[in-house]
Amino acid sequence: MELQHTRNGADLLPHIRRALDTGTGTGTGTGNGGATRLDGSGWTRLTLRPPAAGVTVDVVADTRRPPHRIAYLLPGGGLNFAADFFTPGGPEDHNLAHHLRHQGLLVVGVTPREDGTTAAGITAERGLAAHRRDLAAVVGALDPVLELPYQYVGHSAGAALALDAASHDDSPRLRRVVALDTTGPYTGDLARRAAGTRDAYAGLLAQGTYATDPGLAALIAGAVTDPAAPSPVPWPADPALRFTRAGLAHYALIRTSALPGPANWIYTQGHAAGEYAFGATPAGDRFALAHTSLATWHAATAALGSGLIPTALMRDLAAIWAGDGATYRIAWDRVRTEVLWVNTELGRGDQPRGADLIRAAGNDRVTFTVVPGYGHGDAVWSRTAAADVWSLIRWPLT
Repeated sequence: MELQHTRNGADLLPHIRRALDTGTGTGTGTGNGGATRLDGSGWTRLTLRPPAAGVTVDVVADTRRPPHRIAYLLPGGGLNFAADFFTPGGPEDHNLAHHLRHQGLLVVGVTPREDGTTAAGITAERGLAAHRRDLAAVVGALDPVLELPYQYVGHSAGAALALDAASHDDSPRLRRVVALDTTGPYTGDLARRAAGTRDAYAGLLAQGTYATDPGLAALIAGAVTDPAAPSPVPWPADPALRFTRAGLAHYALIRTSALPGPANWIYTQGHAAGEYAFGATPAGDRFALAHTSLATWHAATAALGSGLIPTALMRDLAAIWAGDGATYRIAWDRVRTEVLWVNTELGRGDQPRGADLIRAAGNDRVTFTVVPGYGHGDAVWSRTAAADVWSLIRWPLT
């Protein structure tokens, strides 16, 4: 029988610390034995860095009422919990972590270990299975202590991790997977293109390149600090000229699929919804973001750690897109819990095959939705995401 907690969420934090074996110290806004505590109005956030686990665990708890569920939040590739789900810089409660807390959930963010290391600390073994094992270790430590129903909520690569974890998790307390803007297997030409992407990352691994930095943080920082300065990137309308820094950042966000790179083609259009029109010169380009401000993108990317994405993780994701079960396969037939899959029109787009495979195996509790007019990052950072996206993942308080 599940425990019926009557205390508030903050009272659970010492038990969580002990379960993750990080000590029993306390503090507010200071580190203590691998832990940092930050208190707000009606909430508290505890950040734990268990040395043995490698990952960083963030717990956001309500200080006024007990939780009735747990949401394990899994960030996208190169991101961390703070950047993806606890984004600084906006209204205090305008992030997905607080949205779920307001619904009565205890939020547990699990940031992959590559966020806290350098490229030298990432190996060829840091594929999707390694990320799944790290997550399972955290859940396995907390579940016997908290004894609450839980869901996996992932964005981008974190959504693929959520689905993969669910296929290996037979706990009756796992109640739902929420997959935000991710991709299952393609078919036809797109599957063949995904196979080429898989091969590109396999080639990098063979060459000893175990991690890459997409460079988004530096790109956006340059657009904020010196927007009119020329960038080093040729301007498509006249390659003899160069984008301005602001122009390049907006172009990369809005027209991600037009950029070079082995995996940018997976976006229908881009990371962000918006408009970009070339002018007579780079300084005359006109651009605007539709949903997520550049200030929010800057706040999110400034919160990153290393920003590195393991090459093995990208190889495994590309294998999933290609339907290459020999390299990596999510066992869609073993995902037996409820699945809420929400893609964005301009991000990963209307690609429901992963959801279809789960349904075909007999799970009829699968919903696939596409949010119109949104880009990949807008699902978590848009000023209207609470109404347009997060409202789809409400969980009744009873």
